[in-house]
Amino acid sequence: MPKLKDIAKACKSKNAGPFELTLDIMFDDAATFDKVRKTGVISPQLIADLYRVPVESVVFTEFPPAHAYKATIERRIASGAVGDTDVYGAQQHAPLLDVEIPI
Repeated sequence: MPKLKDIAKACKSKNAGPFELTLDIMFDDAATFDKVRKTGVISPQLIADLYRVPVESVVFTEFPPAHAYKATIERRIASGAVGDTDVYGAQQHAPLLDVEIPI
């Protein structure tokens, strides 16, 4: 079973302001996106489980024209605050990389 890192064109994270984090998953083509979409693996529940946040707080969007998903969650620690280990939010996509996609 392939992992997301093996089939996604890009998987990245970044700040959406100092208090939120955005996760983006993009695919090269509609065919791959549609196969992944049909599995239902990439979902608000997956994001909630991986990032230990309530599913109700996950803002989740599928965007078929761009073959992409976007999810926004609250940061546990504000960007730049004491204890923050990733001020830009650029390394927070890592938990997504090993998600297995049954295609």
